[in-house]
Amino acid sequence: MATEDRPRAEAPRPALSELVKRRRAELGLSYVKLAQRCVDPETGEQTVKDSWLHRLETGLKVLAPEYSAIVGLAVGLQLPLHVVQAAAGEQFFGISTVEGESGRARALVARADRMTPEQVDALARFLDVLAPGE
Repeated sequence: MATEDRPRAEAPRPALSELVKRRRAELGLSYVKLAQRCVDPETGEQTVKDSWLHRLETGLKVLAPEYSAIVGLAVGLQLPLHVVQAAAGEQFFGISTVEGESGRARALVARADRMTPEQVDALARFLDVLAPGE
């Protein structure tokens, strides 16, 4: 989403690639070390590979991360899950997260009228993973 499309009061949130690059540098980690830290907190299993992290950071084509990878990234990057979710939503699905007065995030889809039916379906599946129905 281009910065000019955002309300002026809202600072742009980093896409996942930018977030990973910045945080990895802050932590002083190689791709391998970061990947080793990206684990599912319940199973202890590694959720991302160092090669995926490298491709993500350097702008090469990567598949959107599954929920388990987002959780693992949050652990590995030592960031709140909602921060990593927002960055992944921004980069892979064009979702901008806006904090409401209550502090709960609301997802707004940019350019929804230009999305293909397949993209809308993918977005719906992504939102189901992030916020499953009752």
